[in-house]
Amino acid sequence: MAKELKELTKRAENYSQWYNDLVVKADLAEQSAVRGCMVIKPYGYAIWEKMQHQLDLMFKETGAVNAYFPLLIPKSFLSREAEHVEGFAKECAVVTHYRLRAKEDKSGVEVDPAAKLEEELIIRPTSETIIWNTYKNWIQSYRDLPVMCNQWCNVMRWEMRTRPFLRTSEFLWQEGHTAHATREEAEEEAKRMLKVYADFAEQWMAVPVIQGVKSETERFAGALDTYTIEAMMQDGKALQSGTSHFLGQNFAKAFDVTYLNKENKPEYVWATSWGVSTRLVGALIMTHSDDNGLVLPPRLAPIQVVIVPIAKKPEQLQAITDRLMPVIDELKNAGISVKYDDSDNKRPGFKFAEYELKGVPVRLVMGGNDLENGTIEVMRRDTLEKETLPFDGIVEHVKNLLEDMQTNIYKKALDYRNQHIYECDNYDEFKERIKDGGFFLCHWDGTEETEAKIKEETQATIRCVPYGFDQTEGVDMVSGKPAKCRVIIARAY
Repeated sequence: MAKELKELTKRAENYSQWYNDLVVKADLAEQSAVRGCMVIKPYGYAIWEKMQHQLDLMFKETGAVNAYFPLLIPKSFLSREAEHVEGFAKECAVVTHYRLRAKEDKSGVEVDPAAKLEEELIIRPTSETIIWNTYKNWIQSYRDLPVMCNQWCNVMRWEMRTRPFLRTSEFLWQEGHTAHATREEAEEEAKRMLKVYADFAEQWMAVPVIQGVKSETERFAGALDTYTIEAMMQDGKALQSGTSHFLGQNFAKAFDVTYLNKENKPEYVWATSWGVSTRLVGALIMTHSDDNGLVLPPRLAPIQVVIVPIAKKPEQLQAITDRLMPVIDELKNAGISVKYDDSDNKRPGFKFAEYELKGVPVRLVMGGNDLENGTIEVMRRDTLEKETLPFDGIVEHVKNLLEDMQTNIYKKALDYRNQHIYECDNYDEFKERIKDGGFFLCHWDGTEETEAKIKEETQATIRCVPYGFDQTEGVDMVSGKPAKCRVIIARAY
């Protein structure tokens, strides 16, 4: 393990390679035989499961319920909403036939031309169209509203440049789709779900985010407004970490979804959709981890405490185990996940390095001297600090330590983010400084032309019009035209 750790690229040398190394060496994921797709390994999936569990609880608190809709979508459905099909056309994977047949020369298989589908099917890139075609049958009256469904599923978006968790052709996510009687209800729901995402990111992932609304160019295809949470990675780049969309009546009109109001008159319903994906695992890695491996916030760590006994003889190991078992039971009863590693196929130093690489928040070690002295060694992963403490009271200490680590990890990320937010009113200065990363608060004239020029000349994009910042009128640094607000501009993943 020590040798493998030396092979972990340093962040300062090559941040992108460090990330790729860490995903593989920490057993989170690996490349699959399918181009652009990944295999999520058990440890990586365990992180996603904890995210999924907590988010699911938060969704249900808002009134959303889970459902499931088909993976395959008739091609004609996408074309019903013009902006939607235009936004996803280049990313769609299309099913044209339903069977293969063996070649006569036994060299392989080929598509059976007789098995061509009457209508081609799209592997879902997102589910608005299939869901709104379904909602048409569910909604007749105002009494049927609101409809608030979420589904946990996979989607396919054919990506040319992929990176595990951050951008893959197939990924896991959740997508919520709601229908409402009024515009006000739908807009309120879209904004409420953005806050749910922000709360999850900050309280569970320990990732500080900026909430805001996307520019027209950057909004979701078919939406009237897209609300976003933007996180800053350690290289100063932005990562869009969750979005919530106010869809207006676009999909209701495309699929003729109407309801009879209280005056018995037909009206089109109002819609939202919202989603986060396994990209959050990438955000977790890049926000907190270091050159030694993962740093996981305790609330999302698959293993929160690892306990390693060090014994020279079997009877000593048994005595240490007997001493530790009540502690293990007490920690588990407190809802803390614990691994007791008394395996004899790895040296203690190897185990230490492995759990450090995997980001286990707390490591407890007890050896023969500790057994005699009534002590135990405690190490916290976020700071790598070690101390020897009295064994009595260790459970309460670990509980407090985990909470302190959750707070400390968030504060460290918040301080870094805040130190790398800059106001900028000079385009030449911006073009030079953006190379080093960071979030730039700049006046924008609101035009697509200015937005496109910034992207073309700097590879940076307008991430959002941010909430929580004082907005003043000024002058656009690119065009010199009047500007009513400042936007966050950054390079992004």
